[in-house]
Amino acid sequence: MDKLSERQWKRLDVVQRLKRGELTEGEAARVLGVSDRQVRRIKARIEKLGRAGVVHGNSERAPANRLPEGMREKVLRLYWKYRGFNDTHFTEKLVEVEKLKLSRSTARRILREAGVRAVRGRRPPRHRKRRDRSAQAGLMILWDGSRHPWLEDRGPLLCLMGAVDDATGELLPGAHFLEQESAAGYLTVLLEIAREKGLPLSAYGDRHGALQRNDDHWTLEEELRGEQDPTQVGRALAALSIENIAALSPQAKGRVERLWGTLQDRLVSELRLANTRTLEEANHVLQRFRLDYNRRFAKAAAEATPAWRRVRPGTDLVRICSFYYEATVQNDNTVRVARHVIDIPPGPGKRGYAKVRVEVRQLLDGTWRVYQGDHLLATWGTTALAEARPLKRRKRSAASRAFRQAVTRIAFSLP
Repeated sequence: MDKLSERQWKRLDVVQRLKRGELTEGEAARVLGVSDRQVRRIKARIEKLGRAGVVHGNSERAPANRLPEGMREKVLRLYWKYRGFNDTHFTEKLVEVEKLKLSRSTARRILREAGVRAVRGRRPPRHRKRRDRSAQAGLMILWDGSRHPWLEDRGPLLCLMGAVDDATGELLPGAHFLEQESAAGYLTVLLEIAREKGLPLSAYGDRHGALQRNDDHWTLEEELRGEQDPTQVGRALAALSIENIAALSPQAKGRVERLWGTLQDRLVSELRLANTRTLEEANHVLQRFRLDYNRRFAKAAAEATPAWRRVRPGTDLVRICSFYYEATVQNDNTVRVARHVIDIPPGPGKRGYAKVRVEVRQLLDGTWRVYQGDHLLATWGTTALAEARPLKRRKRSAASRAFRQAVTRIAFSLP
């Protein structure tokens, strides 16, 4: 009571001046910034209680929203179970798993007061031009691979392959861990998206060698045709009429980059909580995490009607989303792809297939198939999943490039 605040002294002084007739109620109300009615209430309270009348009735009372006794210690004790979780993620675990009713700001305040620093530092905002989201789900997917110590020091270094819908931010089916970013990873993602969602109109990715040719080597057939053969993934996209768009910088595909930032925070914490140590265990946790991630972060598209295309009836997705090779059947009715030799059984009437040009496919489960057109000639066992051989290419000569450019200029100059 001896130490009144400036506001309390002001009220006491105004009421005393009001009682001496030096101010009217209207003037007192303007000085205090309250209504005339409130001035009369303040005056009555001071006349009744004296100087104590300017002190608010809730002074020195415990706030109604004060944390229960022992809550702070319990939160700090639980943090060591969830160490490494960011503030929001940690609060979600407290509410959903530990059944503690707590806000993010309260949890954050408790951690900072205890000297626990934020997991992720915040950089000052920089000006960037934002690209609007696609209007419909399925218009564009953004896909990429993120090689990161997802298991920290508990297991091997893994790469997470996945795709996000540009319109909704949904982490799409097919996300999975593998040892490194590869064509097999992209084909697996594409196959699962096509099976569960349908076909997008375009796929936006970086210039990784699995998505587009970055070399300067041309075969004679490619030179005559005027374009390079596509990659395994590019061939599958073309077969499904999906436009392949290559980003020129990480910033250009910012939404999938931000996805990796979120997953390298939240998913790493979930993997740590589950004590995950192997690739198989990591994929199991990922499938559960994907559903929770979409529930929390996916947004509704601007237009409710999705743009996912139905897979045309009769389309063999397993065949399209696989490794493609062309080969010629040998005189002994075998096909050789790198070190692999595949026997082709006799056809109808015990016919042979020597010198026939065939299509050889290695499926994503590692098994092999040989086709003549749409007719399946042979199947073979399982081998390691990888491109069985590099295409034999030679570097296109400077003279050849100059000739091709000259032909192109002449063609465009003709009326």
